[in-house]
Formats: sequence, structure tokens, C-alpha cells
Amino acid sequence: MSREYPDWVNPWKAAEGNRVYGGSIALDRMTRLKPMLAEASGEAHFEADFSKDALGWTVVTIHVTATLQLICQASLEVYAEAVDRTSDLAVIEDLDDQVDIPEHYDPTKTEGRRLNFLELVQDELILAVPQVPRKPGQGNIYFSSGPQTE
Repeated sequence: MSREYPDWVNPWKAAEGNRVYGGSIALDRMTRLKPMLAEASGEAHFEADFSKDALGWTVVTIHVTATLQLICQASLEVYAEAVDRTSDLAVIEDLDDQVDIPEHYDPTKTEGRRLNFLELVQDELILAVPQVPRKPGQGNIYFSSGPQTE
């Protein structure tokens, strides 16, 4: 596992210095993601770029790549879902602040004025998991409510 980042970072100080952090985190450390996976093996790789935008918002552009082992809901087979995701996040301290965020940003809330890289990466991976995981080539999944009549 690559460690070119601290566990926690003050996003405002990181943005002032236009800091970029990157590395990898083992998937088996991600307690909220693990139940969604068939197997929590491998690593997620990330790069987090901190800056201030023209309106003064502290922004994190995070890029995450990983291969997630999911269970196909059509075949019930395990398959590899490639994730390559980039998000622009506006840093907030309080949930009430999210109403002011420009719409092209997603909010990310600090804990004690700090951000945790493991949580940032885990959030991105959770958002990348398909609502209905499906192995490529399995076609569409249809749910029936019972016998169909014409």
C-alpha cells in the first residue's frame, strides 16, 4: 500500500498550499463498502487535489480507481467492476452549509475541521457501486409482479 498522504488533513490549509495527495488504500479497511462486495481484496488508488475556486470555496478534486468484486444480480456470479471516478467536492463544516454550494460541486463534510482520506475514497467507491450489479453481457434484468395478461 502506497502512503503519500496523512490519515487526516486540514482541507483549508491544504487548499492554501494547492496540495495534492495520493496513494492507495486496501479495500478490506473500508467497513461501509465491504458488505457490498463479494470479496474485499485489492486496493483503491486515489489522487486528491486541494484548491480554492474563484468564489472562495475550498475544493477537493478526487480521482479514484479500483476493481470491485461484485455479485451479478442476473447470474449470481462474481465479476470485476472497474471504477474510474472523478468528483469535485466543496468542503463544508455543517450540513446547513450545503444549500449554498454551487450546483457543480458535491458536498464533503469535515469532522473536527479535518478530512479523512479513507472516508473520502470509500464514499466515492460506494457511489460507484451499481444499484443493481450486473456482469457485462448479462442483458437487462426485469422484475415481474406476477402473471401478465393481454
